[in-house]
Amino acid sequence: MMRIQNRREGERRFEKPKDEFESKLLDLSRVSHTRAGGKKMRFRAVIITGNKNGKVGLGIAKGADVQLAVEKATRLSKKYLIEVPTIRDTIPHEVQAKFGAAKVLLRPQGKGRGLVAGGTVRIVCVLAGIKNISSKILGNTGNKINNAKATIIALKKLRLRTSIK
Repeated sequence: MMRIQNRREGERRFEKPKDEFESKLLDLSRVSHTRAGGKKMRFRAVIITGNKNGKVGLGIAKGADVQLAVEKATRLSKKYLIEVPTIRDTIPHEVQAKFGAAKVLLRPQGKGRGLVAGGTVRIVCVLAGIKNISSKILGNTGNKINNAKATIIALKKLRLRTSIK
């Protein structure tokens, strides 16, 4: 924390340093399970965090209320950040990944093509800082969490190719 002192009034106040990461709420759902004492209600939040410069993370957490779930998921998404290699605002090579029933295909695109991706893949790519990419969800599922995890796994598989001379 930074300490700021106002000289006229002699008071001190503390300000948090600005966070470089941007977070998006991907999914928020109410979940419940039944026990002997009755139903227990909780909230599940799915947060994607990125700095739009090659780092992105996914966090899933449950809490007694919405705010607790969102804070916990945000903390987890920052804890599990991955580094995404990019070349000229796109990915270095084609990659495919699977998680559960979700299959995701990511292809590099030329400059100016834009983000040809839908739903979950688009949010992950925007927060990772990828500006030109073509993607397709091959799996027959609309599950946002599995699609997001498959996209993160695909981005983890990326490697910068080095030419040996």
